[in-house]
Amino acid sequence: MEFDCEAVRQLLGKYKFRDLTVEELKNVNMFFPHFRYSMDTYVFKDSSQKDLLNFTGTLPVMYQGHQYNIPVRFWILDSHPFAPPICFLKPTTNMAISVGKHVDAQGRIYLPYLQNWSHPKSVIVGLIKEMITKFQEELPLYSLPSSDEAQQVDLLAYIAKITEGVSDINSKSWTSHENKIANKITVVGGGELGIACTLAISAKGIADKLVLLDFSEGTKGGTMDLDIFSLPNVEISKDLSASAHSKVVIFTVNSLGNAESYLDVVQSNVDMFRTLVPALAHYSQHGVLIVASQPVEIMTYVTWKLSTFPANQVIGIGCNLDSQRLQYIITNILKAQTSGKEVWVIGEQGEDKVPTWGGQEVINHSSRVQLSNRAVELLRVKGQRSWSVGLSVADLVDSVINNKKKVHSVSTLATGYYDINSEVFLSLPCILGTSGVSEVIKTDEKEVTVTEKLQSSASSIHDLQQQLKL
Repeated sequence: MEFDCEAVRQLLGKYKFRDLTVEELKNVNMFFPHFRYSMDTYVFKDSSQKDLLNFTGTLPVMYQGHQYNIPVRFWILDSHPFAPPICFLKPTTNMAISVGKHVDAQGRIYLPYLQNWSHPKSVIVGLIKEMITKFQEELPLYSLPSSDEAQQVDLLAYIAKITEGVSDINSKSWTSHENKIANKITVVGGGELGIACTLAISAKGIADKLVLLDFSEGTKGGTMDLDIFSLPNVEISKDLSASAHSKVVIFTVNSLGNAESYLDVVQSNVDMFRTLVPALAHYSQHGVLIVASQPVEIMTYVTWKLSTFPANQVIGIGCNLDSQRLQYIITNILKAQTSGKEVWVIGEQGEDKVPTWGGQEVINHSSRVQLSNRAVELLRVKGQRSWSVGLSVADLVDSVINNKKKVHSVSTLATGYYDINSEVFLSLPCILGTSGVSEVIKTDEKEVTVTEKLQSSASSIHDLQQQLKL
């Protein structure tokens, strides 16, 4: 089929990098001229919609000496080629999806090439070639007997309806050996913070297996020394499927790119998470997602939306480190005669965080304010370095893995607290266990200024979220 450059260019009228996309699609047409292109509405997991270019066709796959034509559909995002396509199988009525390592129950395709997408190194032709290679190892579709077709179609439609995008990963036998690993933890990102988390979690001895996903190339990442001095039960991988059945997945990655504004920096992170989060959620559907990437409140919200997990399973590191430090300063440095467990730092990570007290009041209000001010002054000189954040993350993981029911000030969905109506994540005292947040602790703080500060943070965070493209 002849590729109509001008027609495709018109379809891509609202795309940011139209010329780059057209040139790449021309190259795709050279290798796979039978693909058909159109503009249709894509519905994301959060129910938002966008008109996107997509193309359909079949891929020739040799499996056990026979050639199969695997029908596929590629959706091209409007930020292409800086964001990877969204890829699906497109089975006919006499085909059924074989859920496996690279395909979920809805036919969405997950591959290392997609997960490690980076322009200009990554191109659609390269993606298709990897797709063919992976499908030759594990055929993603199988034929239905004609007598069963109608029943199977109804059954698949019913399953798709009740799961609503949640992948039935457990239906494939390849996962059985992973289920034997009691406490599996995955750290996403091989930078300083990722390595700090890995070392801190290893030191605590809370993981039967720890997977460090490092996407850097060559010796650019910081994982080379971990490879040299191998730690017990630690696996370093670039394949997201290595994370399957993790009880906790920790996001430490940050994508700065060549962003010129703060919004660009955040959007760059969002673009990266758009690829990572759905795949990792697919592999660990019952896990707790802990976000340490910055800005933590917004990236926790993004992770929640992209994963489609319940809010209790998605938490940000928030003000946990500040709270632990503040409690220590009050009880061990200022020698205050009060329980440090009653002191929390809540709200937005950074300058707008708020010290607050919960439980029974053991000192009068004036003394409490003076004590808080002195403690916060001492807290300000403590920088949040990677190793200290790593220790804080390990503390959170310990509470989740061992179901400690310990209270931490972590980023959680704040809707309904302090008269906040928008969907934003802020640090609040939360009880953590195997399912993540089991309860949010209400403090006795009645100061109007606390509510005002939290509402102000919620408003600014919500405004920025509205500008992001999920």
